[in-house]
Formats: sequence, C-alpha cells, structure tokens
Amino acid sequence: MNVTVEAEAVGLSSERLARIGPAIQKHIGDDKIAGAVTLVARRGEVVHLDCAGLMDRENARPMQVDTIFRIYSMTKPIICVALMTLYEQGRFQLYDPVAKHIPAFGDLKVYAGEDEGSGELVELDRPVTIRHLLTHTSGLTYHFLEYGPVEAMYRESRLSNELPLREFVEALTELPLAYQPGAAFRYSFAYDVVAHLIEVLSGQALDVYLRDTLFEPLRMVDTGYYVPHEKLDRLASMYGSLDVLEPGATATGWWMGAEAGLNDLISRPDGLETRPHSAFRGGHGLVSTAADYWGFCQMLLNNGELEGTRVLGRKTVELMSTNHLAPELLPYEIAGVYSPGVGYGLGFGVLVDVGQCQCVGSAGAFSWGGAASTSFWIDPRVDLIGIQMAQFQPNGYHLIGDDFKVAVYQAIVD
Repeated sequence: MNVTVEAEAVGLSSERLARIGPAIQKHIGDDKIAGAVTLVARRGEVVHLDCAGLMDRENARPMQVDTIFRIYSMTKPIICVALMTLYEQGRFQLYDPVAKHIPAFGDLKVYAGEDEGSGELVELDRPVTIRHLLTHTSGLTYHFLEYGPVEAMYRESRLSNELPLREFVEALTELPLAYQPGAAFRYSFAYDVVAHLIEVLSGQALDVYLRDTLFEPLRMVDTGYYVPHEKLDRLASMYGSLDVLEPGATATGWWMGAEAGLNDLISRPDGLETRPHSAFRGGHGLVSTAADYWGFCQMLLNNGELEGTRVLGRKTVELMSTNHLAPELLPYEIAGVYSPGVGYGLGFGVLVDVGQCQCVGSAGAFSWGGAASTSFWIDPRVDLIGIQMAQFQPNGYHLIGDDFKVAVYQAIVD
C-alpha cells in the first residue's frame, strides 16, 4: 500500500503531519518499544503510512510498513462486525438470552461471596443476553483482573488456554459469574463467547466465516488467526514484561514487570500465530497489518461499505457506535484504569465528552486497542482514521498511541 494523496488535498498540513515522526520516535529504543507502524487516512485517502525502529531486535531487522502484528483486543471489533452481519440476516436480537443459542448459559450461577469458608452461589436475577456479552456486562471476567475470587478461579483453572473454541466456552460456563448480568462493566472473555455464537448461528467455523464475510470482501489479505509460512518473515517479534494471556498472569504483575524494566522477547517461535490451529478466540488471536486494518476501519467510517462492497447497513453501524452503558456504569474502568468521557458501544469505546476525556477528538469517535500496544480510532465528524501498531506489553505503559493521536489531530487545518 502507498500514500494515495497529498495531505493538503484532504485538509491536512504536510508540515504538521511531519510531527508524527518525532512523536513516535521518542518511544522507540532498546529500553522502550522496538518499532512501530502508523497510518492516517482522511476522506477515504491514506495520507500517511510510515514505520520506525525494528521489527526484530535479535536480528536487527528494520520495521516495514507491511509488518504483521498480533492485534490482541483489536480482534473484538472484527468479531462484533461479524456477529452483526448475522443480526442483519435476522438470526438473533440483542435482547436474546444467550442460552437460546448456547444452552449452558441457562445453568450459570453467580458468585455471591464466602459462606463458612465456601463460595456461595446464587441464581441469575435475569438471563445473560447477547447485548450483555457485547457490552462486557454479562458477569464474565478475565483471568488477569484482580477484583476477587472469580478471577482467581479463572487463574487456578488455567482458563486462558489453547483449547478449541467450543471446548473453551464449555470450560468457561463451568465457573460462576462474577456479578449479576447488567450490574457492572467488567472487561472479559465475553467476546470469545460471541465468537462461538457466530459459529452456532452461521453453522461455519469461525475462521471460515470471517474469511468469507470480512477478510476476502475487504481484501484483508494479511489478517487471520495465523501467519502462513511464506509470510513469517513479516511477523514482528513481541517484547515486554510478560504475555497477559499466560494462565496465571495478573494485571499487577504485568505492569510492575514493566516498571522493573523487563523488556524481554515474549513471543514464541512456536506460538499459535505461527502455524495453523483451531484455538480460535473472539477477544484476541488475530494478526493483521496497518493496511488491512485500515480497510476494516474505512468500511465502518463509510457506514458499512468499502469500494462497492457492503458489509453492514448504515443503521447497524450507528447502533454499534452508540454508547450502550447506563450512566451508573460510567466511567468504565479496566484493571483500575478509568476512561472518563468515554462510553462503550458494541465492540469499541465511544467518545461522549471530549472535556471529561481530556483527549483530542470528537464526540462520536470510536476506538479500541490491544494488549501489545496497538490502537485505532475512527472519527466520523472529521472523516479521519488513525492506526498505530507495535508489539510491547503492557499496552499503555509507553504512551505511543496517545502521542500519535495528538500529532494527527493537530495536523487538521480545514
């Protein structure tokens, strides 16, 4: 992929866009992030695509614009779009109980605290719905969070594993929910359940449905659950304190390791992303490039269409990019980090109050990121997309995404 037009043609300043380079470079180094790729598009045109640093420190290989990255939670918006294509086919409603399609969800219990040394479990106050899954309000959680006993159960059972998707969901439903559905926002394995729901509703394996519905129509040629052998030389190495997917990982250990200076090679040469496998997930697992992810983002910015290929209807994109969290659940937080001024739609955060967010942008912009320091945003008000890719855990320790965002927005001159 190449830059298609001059920045001035779409209301940006080339001189001011040049500030992206220094903003990224200050985060690159042996003791920081190894390398990064950045992309900016406005009014459907890519005006910036650049790279910095290394994709592999051990072999001193320079970062390339077509480098392939593990995108972790940037998998979630893709999975949500895939599910919503089934919504448009009349396969479900958002208020459907998940148990209607995955019966084990009808037998779930909720952890209610300790009772004489044992965990007391209570019945559901209401069914877990598909909307609960999509908004992280289902009662599910993540193993690396540290709110209480349910997260500890996830770690003890080694729930973060490489089981096939259906078996993973079966194991997940053997453990209690952390809270009653709808009572809180808690980042969770919910999108892995959504991924299995896609298989149930479509009758296809998840990777096949994603390929046929999204990746091939949007020409996302480097996106999938593993990197083919002939492309492995384009897969970036990953560094940091530890991989948050380790079964016993905690957010505290993840962050404190970085504070202690850990910046080790944590990608495995035999990792799932390096070979064909069947351990598909919906909350993480995909690999992609900046160019591929731009096509996905541009489709959403175009209200569901890209270059004549329609994936979703306009009103469905509006539904997804609207805040779905009740006021009492805001601001939401993940591992103690709050996001004031930001709501949550179906698959991503939605900016609702620029002042409270303390960030540049527009109300209605939507965005998300991944555990290894990848991020994107889509701003319909100013017709703008930004994508930043790197491979360092924990995300947010180096504020490369925030600095990139400021450097892009300050270049708008129309």
